[in-house]
Amino acid sequence: MSAQEPASSQEVPEYSFDSAGFAVTTAKDLQITSAQVDGALRLLEDGNSIPFIARYRKEATRGLDERQLRAIEDQWQRARDLAARKNTVLRSIADQGKLTPALRTQICASPDLKHLEELYLPWKPRRRTRAAIARERGLQPLAEILLAQRPPGTSRSSLLAAFIDTAKEVPDEAAAIRGACDIIAEVWSDDTNNRTLVAERVKQGELLSVVKKGKSEEGARFENYFDCRERLSSMPSHRFLAMQRGAAEGVLRLSLQSDDESCVRDLSRRLVTVPTFEFRKELEQTVSDCYERLLRPAAESAVLQELRERADREAVEVFARNLRDLLMAAPAGPQVTIGIDPGYRTGCKLAVVDATGRFLTTETIYPTPPREDVQQAEAVLLRLIQTHSATLIAIGNGTASRETEKFVADIVRRHGLPVTKVMVNESGASIYSASEAAIEEFPNLDVTVRGAISIAHRLQDPLAELVKIDARSIGVGQYQHDVDQTLLKKTLDREVESCVNAVGVDLNTASASLLSYVAGIGPVLAKKITAWRDEHGAFVSRRDLLKVPRLGQKAFQQAAGFLRIRSGSEPLDNSAVHPEQYPLVQRMARVLKTDAARLIGNEQVVGQLRAVDFVGDEAGEFTVRDVLAELARPGRDPRSEFRAARFLDHVSELEHLTPGMVLEGVVTNVTKFGAFVDVGVHQDGLIHISQLADHFVRDPAEVVAVGQIVKVTVLEVDTTRRRISLSRRAQDSAKRPTQ
Repeated sequence: MSAQEPASSQEVPEYSFDSAGFAVTTAKDLQITSAQVDGALRLLEDGNSIPFIARYRKEATRGLDERQLRAIEDQWQRARDLAARKNTVLRSIADQGKLTPALRTQICASPDLKHLEELYLPWKPRRRTRAAIARERGLQPLAEILLAQRPPGTSRSSLLAAFIDTAKEVPDEAAAIRGACDIIAEVWSDDTNNRTLVAERVKQGELLSVVKKGKSEEGARFENYFDCRERLSSMPSHRFLAMQRGAAEGVLRLSLQSDDESCVRDLSRRLVTVPTFEFRKELEQTVSDCYERLLRPAAESAVLQELRERADREAVEVFARNLRDLLMAAPAGPQVTIGIDPGYRTGCKLAVVDATGRFLTTETIYPTPPREDVQQAEAVLLRLIQTHSATLIAIGNGTASRETEKFVADIVRRHGLPVTKVMVNESGASIYSASEAAIEEFPNLDVTVRGAISIAHRLQDPLAELVKIDARSIGVGQYQHDVDQTLLKKTLDREVESCVNAVGVDLNTASASLLSYVAGIGPVLAKKITAWRDEHGAFVSRRDLLKVPRLGQKAFQQAAGFLRIRSGSEPLDNSAVHPEQYPLVQRMARVLKTDAARLIGNEQVVGQLRAVDFVGDEAGEFTVRDVLAELARPGRDPRSEFRAARFLDHVSELEHLTPGMVLEGVVTNVTKFGAFVDVGVHQDGLIHISQLADHFVRDPAEVVAVGQIVKVTVLEVDTTRRRISLSRRAQDSAKRPTQ
């Protein structure tokens, strides 16, 4: 068989994935060693979770962190997907009898999916096109003659007469030429060079957005895009998503604009190369047709898809970063807490939970309009505080929140109560309270009471409560409903898993929702763990986990180090030391002639030990150093210390704001164009990226984070559109609010 002879499908060997080459390439991309990539891949293929590998298998990866491990996992998945697609393409072309060794080499060498699909395009099965119909009518030979642009060796009429056939629906010369040119247009549109040229020209163009007739009032929130032009090459992702949202809602009409004339001219120079060719005029017309009908639509689709994918990635990254900041927000801690879900007509629902989060009781009070039964409401709240020794009051930041906060603040101040009141972001609480998880957790309670409990739990431990809600419902992203939902869910689930395992989980108090994110457990085992706990009582040791049905050694190995047992039979069970390393701790204790329990939390004693003295076959230097650090400061919470924002009592409505006011607020969302801040007036204000600092800010996440307490200056208040412009720049904070 010659080098260019097509192979049959039976002769086509499977594409073999080069794992060694992958390790080298990935190591170069991530600026690590190929040995680290190999070590990570072996562990991943063996079913180990990323939190477990990052924390307890540092020797194998030489200390790769979660971010690097995720990148390796993602690239590995993409590489395997690409390999599978290459084999599909090879089989498809071989089945058509058109796979040559040269083409096979090109396909196997494709660096990415985009390049592979470009190669495959001419052989890809497609619907019945105009070119396909022309081929059925026997016009392929004529198309090849015209494509060659060489003198046909006969007159024009004689050449075309050979293809006229009324039985094949080619009644005259014009029909023959038209059909041949349809074939030529398709050939040109399949050419990678032509597609690349047009795509590059489209990328240099602009996206034009205009408001549809009669939609100005309805789509007022898109007014910035009613007559807007954005260069595709420099278009921020959030603007692209905003335009896409406006178009999806029927408010905006979008169109791509580029230099069509110049592009067609350049294509003609490339494709119609013989000035004296008899059919030059027809070929030039075919260039225009090919551009308008095939090349430009394909290029626009590809460019928009590329823009969409980039915008999706950036939006998902923003959401993931915000979610992590929210989940890792400082917990108020194990204190008796009263959660208040404020309301007007239906009253304020109160729920009391103890220091462990266990629900105790509920009441309804009516301190707000229309009833304004302040006396009764005060009596009930005082009784709950005193009866249960409550020290925290969590107030949801929704409807009637500022009126409720004023009512609570007045009681605390007048009675000198040792109680801290905190406004809590209740985004997603209503979704949780009506969910299956909430019904299972509190089956006999009203949905509004569950909401108040959730608000209390959010203050005690944001992470433990927020994991019960689909992360997409928490509301800390930008255009989260418009982006790739599969990518969004995968990314957010990873962030939740990372946060849960970084903090650790109390095995005896954690909900099934929280346990499901612990490495190696998942939703099914989480429910079995809580069921076992309900039936047999608290776990006394980590080893008791092995008594849970279907929880085997592998799951135990993955999960144990991230689970905590307070006051159990083994003191090390309340630390991040993995059970695998308990013998190592005992050896350390013997060296100091003491017992292991005395090492825990005793930084001075642990300081007498040298890591190098304990490095061996059982534990490498990474592991020994981690064990020593954990013994010195066991169970250290990576989250910051709790602090509540202080809202001004006399500023509770949008109308109370005036330019120049300096307020304290809480960052509720960070986007690519700025940050939103709750200043206690039922409407978040925006700090535009240009107002975030006195220096240039490239990315708002560099200077602010969700949950951060910030001081801001009011720049502008638009009560009609309910918009607040804020600033963190020092020059804007000269004027203080009236106290």
